Amino acid sequence: MRVRVYHGEALAAYGFGQGHPFGPDRLGAFWQEAVRKGIDRKAEIAAPVSCTENDLALFHTADYIARVRQQSVSGEGYLDDGDTPAFKGVFEVAAVVVGSVLDGLQGIIEGRCDRVFVPIAGLHHARRDSAAGFCVFNDIGVLIEALRRRHGIQRVAYVDIDAHHGDGVFYAFEDDPDLIFADIHEDGRYLYPGTGSAQETGKGKAQGTKLNIPLEPGADDAAFHRVWPQVEEFVRAGRPEFSILQAGADSIAGDPITHMQFTPAAHTHATARLCALADEFCHGRIIGLGGGGYNRANLAAAWSGVVEAMLVA
Repeated sequence: MRVRVYHGEALAAYGFGQGHPFGPDRLGAFWQEAVRKGIDRKAEIAAPVSCTENDLALFHTADYIARVRQQSVSGEGYLDDGDTPAFKGVFEVAAVVVGSVLDGLQGIIEGRCDRVFVPIAGLHHARRDSAAGFCVFNDIGVLIEALRRRHGIQRVAYVDIDAHHGDGVFYAFEDDPDLIFADIHEDGRYLYPGTGSAQETGKGKAQGTKLNIPLEPGADDAAFHRVWPQVEEFVRAGRPEFSILQAGADSIAGDPITHMQFTPAAHTHATARLCALADEFCHGRIIGLGGGGYNRANLAAAWSGVVEAMLVA
Protein backbone atom coordinates (compact mmCIF):
# COMPACT_ATOMS: atom_id res chain seq x y z
CA MET A 1 0.00 0.00 0.00
CA ARG A 2 1.18 3.49 -0.86
CA VAL A 3 0.94 5.34 2.44
CA ARG A 4 1.77 9.03 2.78
CA VAL A 5 2.82 10.53 6.13
CA TYR A 6 3.14 14.26 6.71
CA HIS A 7 6.16 15.52 8.64
CA GLY A 8 7.96 18.84 8.96
CA GLU A 9 8.57 21.81 11.21
CA ALA A 10 5.59 23.74 9.85
CA LEU A 11 3.29 20.98 11.11
CA ALA A 12 5.12 20.54 14.42
CA ALA A 13 4.64 24.26 15.10
CA TYR A 14 0.96 23.71 15.92
CA GLY A 15 1.14 23.77 19.70
CA PHE A 16 0.74 26.08 22.66
CA GLY A 17 4.25 26.29 24.02
CA GLN A 18 6.63 23.95 25.78
CA GLY A 19 5.04 22.56 28.92
CA HIS A 20 1.51 22.74 27.52
CA PRO A 21 -0.14 19.31 27.03
CA PHE A 22 -0.49 20.16 23.32
CA GLY A 23 3.09 21.32 22.85
CA PRO A 24 5.17 21.58 19.66
CA ASP A 25 7.27 18.56 20.68
CA ARG A 26 4.49 16.06 19.92
CA LEU A 27 5.42 15.54 16.27
CA GLY A 28 9.07 14.98 17.16
CA ALA A 29 8.13 12.28 19.66
CA PHE A 30 6.19 10.43 16.99
CA TRP A 31 8.87 10.90 14.36
CA GLN A 32 11.65 9.51 16.54
CA GLU A 33 9.67 6.29 16.95
CA ALA A 34 8.66 6.23 13.28
CA VAL A 35 12.32 6.39 12.24
CA ARG A 36 13.26 3.70 14.76
CA LYS A 37 10.64 1.43 13.16
CA GLY A 38 11.74 2.27 9.62
CA ILE A 39 8.49 3.97 8.70
CA ASP A 40 10.43 6.78 7.06
CA ARG A 41 11.74 4.21 4.55
CA LYS A 42 8.46 2.39 3.96
CA ALA A 43 6.05 5.30 3.59
CA GLU A 44 6.13 8.38 1.37
CA ILE A 45 7.09 11.33 3.57
CA ALA A 46 5.41 14.57 2.51
CA ALA A 47 6.11 18.13 3.56
CA PRO A 48 3.34 20.10 5.25
CA VAL A 49 1.19 22.36 3.07
CA SER A 50 -0.83 25.44 4.01
CA CYS A 51 -4.42 26.10 3.00
CA THR A 52 -6.32 29.15 1.83
CA GLU A 53 -9.12 31.09 3.46
CA ASN A 54 -11.43 29.62 0.83
CA ASP A 55 -10.51 26.17 2.14
CA LEU A 56 -11.27 27.19 5.71
CA ALA A 57 -14.57 28.71 4.61
CA LEU A 58 -15.79 25.26 3.55
CA PHE A 59 -16.50 24.71 7.27
CA HIS A 60 -15.82 27.86 9.27
CA THR A 61 -17.69 31.17 9.29
CA ALA A 62 -16.10 34.24 7.73
CA ASP A 63 -16.30 36.10 11.05
CA TYR A 64 -14.41 33.38 12.88
CA ILE A 65 -11.70 33.10 10.22
CA ALA A 66 -11.20 36.88 10.41
CA ARG A 67 -11.04 36.73 14.20
CA VAL A 68 -8.31 34.08 14.18
CA ARG A 69 -6.32 36.10 11.65
CA GLN A 70 -6.65 39.23 13.81
CA GLN A 71 -5.64 37.52 17.05
CA SER A 72 -2.79 35.80 15.21
CA VAL A 73 -1.23 39.23 14.72
CA SER A 74 -1.65 40.37 18.31
CA GLY A 75 -1.06 36.98 19.89
CA GLU A 76 -3.40 37.96 22.72
CA GLY A 77 -6.50 36.51 24.31
CA TYR A 78 -8.32 33.23 23.76
CA LEU A 79 -10.04 31.87 20.70
CA ASP A 80 -12.75 30.27 22.85
CA ASP A 81 -13.90 30.55 26.46
CA GLY A 82 -10.47 29.88 27.91
CA ASP A 83 -9.03 26.59 26.66
CA THR A 84 -7.40 27.65 23.39
CA PRO A 85 -5.02 30.61 23.66
CA ALA A 86 -4.07 32.74 20.71
CA PHE A 87 -0.39 33.24 19.94
CA LYS A 88 1.47 35.13 17.26
CA GLY A 89 1.23 33.16 14.04
CA VAL A 90 -1.56 30.87 15.23
CA PHE A 91 -3.52 31.44 12.02
CA GLU A 92 -0.63 30.33 9.85
CA VAL A 93 0.24 27.20 11.83
CA ALA A 94 -3.42 26.14 12.12
CA ALA A 95 -3.80 26.63 8.35
CA VAL A 96 -0.92 24.16 7.84
CA VAL A 97 -2.85 21.45 9.71
CA VAL A 98 -5.86 21.91 7.43
CA GLY A 99 -3.73 22.29 4.32
CA SER A 100 -1.80 19.08 4.96
CA VAL A 101 -5.04 17.13 5.38
CA LEU A 102 -6.45 18.58 2.15
CA ASP A 103 -3.20 17.86 0.34
CA GLY A 104 -3.42 14.26 1.50
CA LEU A 105 -6.97 14.08 0.20
CA GLN A 106 -5.84 15.41 -3.16
CA GLY A 107 -3.11 12.78 -3.31
CA ILE A 108 -5.69 10.05 -2.76
CA ILE A 109 -8.16 11.50 -5.26
CA GLU A 110 -5.45 11.78 -7.92
CA GLY A 111 -4.26 8.22 -7.27
CA ARG A 112 -0.79 9.20 -6.05
CA CYS A 113 -1.28 7.43 -2.71
CA ASP A 114 -3.77 5.02 -1.18
CA ARG A 115 -3.76 6.01 2.47
CA VAL A 116 -2.67 9.10 4.40
CA PHE A 117 -1.67 9.82 7.97
CA VAL A 118 -1.34 13.37 9.32
CA PRO A 119 -0.06 13.16 12.92
CA ILE A 120 -0.80 16.73 13.99
CA ALA A 121 -4.43 16.91 12.88
CA GLY A 122 -7.82 15.59 13.91
CA LEU A 123 -8.77 18.78 15.77
CA HIS A 124 -12.26 17.54 16.48
CA HIS A 125 -13.47 20.11 19.03
CA ALA A 126 -13.36 23.28 16.92
CA ARG A 127 -16.78 24.58 15.92
CA ARG A 128 -17.80 26.40 12.79
CA ASP A 129 -17.65 29.73 14.64
CA SER A 130 -15.19 29.12 17.47
CA ALA A 131 -12.14 27.28 18.69
CA ALA A 132 -12.50 24.73 21.47
CA GLY A 133 -10.32 22.31 23.44
CA PHE A 134 -6.91 23.21 21.90
CA CYS A 135 -8.47 23.05 18.40
CA VAL A 136 -8.32 26.22 16.28
CA PHE A 137 -9.61 25.01 12.90
CA ASN A 138 -11.52 21.77 12.48
CA ASP A 139 -9.56 20.00 9.75
CA ILE A 140 -12.04 17.11 9.87
CA GLY A 141 -14.99 19.36 9.14
CA VAL A 142 -13.11 21.02 6.29
CA LEU A 143 -12.16 17.58 4.93
CA ILE A 144 -15.76 16.34 5.00
CA GLU A 145 -17.02 19.47 3.26
CA ALA A 146 -14.25 19.23 0.66
CA LEU A 147 -15.17 15.62 -0.08
CA ARG A 148 -18.77 16.64 -0.73
CA ARG A 149 -18.40 19.99 -2.50
CA ARG A 150 -15.21 19.45 -4.47
CA HIS A 151 -15.15 15.74 -5.17
CA GLY A 152 -18.77 14.63 -5.12
CA ILE A 153 -18.16 12.06 -2.36
CA GLN A 154 -21.23 12.16 -0.14
CA ARG A 155 -21.19 9.16 2.19
CA VAL A 156 -18.30 9.51 4.62
CA ALA A 157 -17.47 7.33 7.64
CA TYR A 158 -15.84 9.12 10.56
CA VAL A 159 -14.50 6.93 13.38
CA ASP A 160 -13.01 8.54 16.49
CA ILE A 161 -11.17 6.64 19.26
CA ASP A 162 -9.77 9.71 21.04
CA ALA A 163 -10.64 9.75 24.76
CA HIS A 164 -12.61 12.98 24.23
CA HIS A 165 -15.89 13.03 22.35
CA GLY A 166 -15.57 14.57 18.87
CA ASP A 167 -18.22 17.17 19.59
CA GLY A 168 -17.11 19.69 16.96
CA VAL A 169 -17.70 17.09 14.25
CA PHE A 170 -20.78 15.51 15.81
CA TYR A 171 -22.84 18.68 16.25
CA ALA A 172 -21.78 20.18 12.92
CA PHE A 173 -23.15 17.11 11.14
CA GLU A 174 -25.75 15.91 13.65
CA ASP A 175 -28.54 16.28 11.09
CA ASP A 176 -26.49 15.02 8.12
CA PRO A 177 -27.60 11.49 7.16
CA ASP A 178 -24.56 10.94 4.93
CA LEU A 179 -21.98 11.30 7.70
CA ILE A 180 -21.61 7.91 9.38
CA PHE A 181 -20.26 8.91 12.78
CA ALA A 182 -18.89 6.40 15.32
CA ASP A 183 -17.09 7.56 18.46
CA ILE A 184 -15.62 5.51 21.33
CA HIS A 185 -14.71 7.89 24.16
CA GLU A 186 -14.57 8.36 27.91
CA ASP A 187 -18.01 9.07 29.35
CA GLY A 188 -18.70 12.80 29.28
CA ARG A 189 -19.73 12.75 32.93
CA TYR A 190 -16.04 12.45 33.75
CA LEU A 191 -14.22 14.24 30.93
CA TYR A 192 -14.35 17.28 28.65
CA PRO A 193 -16.42 18.15 26.66
CA GLY A 194 -19.18 16.41 28.61
CA THR A 195 -21.06 15.24 25.51
CA GLY A 196 -21.51 12.07 23.48
CA SER A 197 -24.10 10.07 25.39
CA ALA A 198 -25.33 6.85 23.84
CA GLN A 199 -28.71 8.52 23.32
CA GLU A 200 -27.19 11.03 20.88
CA THR A 201 -27.80 9.22 17.60
CA GLY A 202 -28.47 12.05 15.14
CA LYS A 203 -31.38 14.36 14.41
CA GLY A 204 -34.10 14.47 11.80
CA LYS A 205 -33.21 12.56 8.65
CA ALA A 206 -29.90 11.64 10.29
CA GLN A 207 -31.49 9.78 13.20
CA GLY A 208 -29.61 6.51 13.62
CA THR A 209 -26.57 7.53 11.56
CA LYS A 210 -24.51 8.46 14.64
CA LEU A 211 -23.06 6.02 17.16
CA ASN A 212 -21.68 7.28 20.46
CA ILE A 213 -20.09 4.71 22.78
CA PRO A 214 -19.14 6.28 26.13
CA LEU A 215 -16.91 4.12 28.33
CA GLU A 216 -16.26 4.34 32.04
CA PRO A 217 -12.93 5.73 33.30
CA GLY A 218 -10.39 2.92 33.40
CA ALA A 219 -11.79 1.17 30.33
CA ASP A 220 -9.08 -1.12 28.95
CA ASP A 221 -8.44 -3.14 25.79
CA ALA A 222 -11.02 -5.73 26.86
CA ALA A 223 -13.64 -2.96 26.94
CA PHE A 224 -12.43 -1.69 23.57
CA HIS A 225 -12.72 -5.12 21.95
CA ARG A 226 -16.14 -5.63 23.53
CA VAL A 227 -17.56 -2.54 21.76
CA TRP A 228 -15.44 -2.40 18.62
CA PRO A 229 -17.60 -4.88 16.66
CA GLN A 230 -20.47 -2.38 16.99
CA VAL A 231 -18.34 0.18 15.18
CA GLU A 232 -17.50 -2.22 12.36
CA GLU A 233 -21.12 -3.25 11.95
CA PHE A 234 -22.20 0.39 11.98
CA VAL A 235 -19.68 1.46 9.35
CA ARG A 236 -20.47 -1.54 7.19
CA ALA A 237 -24.19 -0.77 7.30
CA GLY A 238 -23.47 2.81 6.23
CA ARG A 239 -21.64 1.71 3.06
CA PRO A 240 -19.31 4.74 3.00
CA GLU A 241 -17.40 6.02 -0.01
CA PHE A 242 -14.53 7.43 2.08
CA SER A 243 -13.23 6.78 5.62
CA ILE A 244 -11.61 9.00 8.24
CA LEU A 245 -9.99 7.76 11.46
CA GLN A 246 -9.25 10.11 14.35
CA ALA A 247 -6.64 8.10 16.27
CA GLY A 248 -6.25 10.15 19.42
CA ALA A 249 -3.72 8.53 21.75
CA ASP A 250 -5.13 10.06 24.92
CA SER A 251 -7.26 6.94 25.35
CA ILE A 252 -4.08 5.00 26.25
CA ALA A 253 -3.16 4.27 29.88
CA GLY A 254 -0.91 6.91 31.39
CA ASP A 255 -2.23 9.97 29.61
CA PRO A 256 -1.96 12.96 31.97
CA ILE A 257 -5.43 14.41 31.32
CA THR A 258 -7.71 11.39 30.74
CA HIS A 259 -8.61 8.22 32.62
CA MET A 260 -8.77 5.47 30.00
CA GLN A 261 -6.51 2.40 29.91
CA PHE A 262 -6.22 1.26 26.29
CA THR A 263 -2.87 0.09 24.91
CA PRO A 264 -1.53 1.07 21.46
CA ALA A 265 -2.76 -2.30 20.23
CA ALA A 266 -6.30 -0.88 20.20
CA HIS A 267 -5.22 1.80 17.71
CA THR A 268 -3.47 -0.77 15.52
CA HIS A 269 -6.55 -3.00 15.51
CA ALA A 270 -8.92 -0.14 14.73
CA THR A 271 -6.74 0.97 11.83
CA ALA A 272 -6.37 -2.50 10.34
CA ARG A 273 -10.09 -3.17 10.49
CA LEU A 274 -11.04 0.25 9.07
CA CYS A 275 -8.54 -0.25 6.24
CA ALA A 276 -10.24 -3.55 5.45
CA LEU A 277 -13.63 -1.82 5.38
CA ALA A 278 -12.16 0.96 3.25
CA ASP A 279 -10.90 -1.65 0.80
CA GLU A 280 -14.39 -3.15 0.68
CA PHE A 281 -16.44 0.02 0.33
CA CYS A 282 -14.19 3.03 -0.34
CA HIS A 283 -11.72 1.85 -3.01
CA GLY A 284 -9.19 1.76 -0.16
CA ARG A 285 -9.53 5.48 0.55
CA ILE A 286 -8.81 6.35 4.18
CA ILE A 287 -7.16 9.25 6.01
CA GLY A 288 -5.84 8.85 9.56
CA LEU A 289 -5.44 11.84 11.86
CA GLY A 290 -3.38 11.88 15.04
CA GLY A 291 -5.83 13.72 17.29
CA GLY A 292 -5.07 14.06 20.99
CA GLY A 293 -2.54 12.31 23.17
CA TYR A 294 -0.39 14.04 25.77
CA ASN A 295 1.89 11.25 26.94
CA ARG A 296 4.64 11.43 24.33
CA ALA A 297 5.61 7.75 24.51
CA ASN A 298 1.97 6.76 24.09
CA LEU A 299 1.36 8.87 21.01
CA ALA A 300 4.63 7.70 19.47
CA ALA A 301 3.65 4.06 19.89
CA ALA A 302 0.00 4.49 18.88
CA TRP A 303 0.60 6.59 15.78
CA SER A 304 3.47 4.38 14.61
CA GLY A 305 1.11 1.44 14.97
CA VAL A 306 -1.51 3.25 12.88
CA VAL A 307 0.96 3.80 10.04
CA GLU A 308 2.28 0.24 10.22
CA ALA A 309 -1.27 -1.07 10.00
CA MET A 310 -1.93 1.15 6.98
CA LEU A 311 1.19 -0.21 5.28
CA VAL A 312 0.28 -3.86 5.64
CA ALA A 313 -3.50 -4.05 6.03
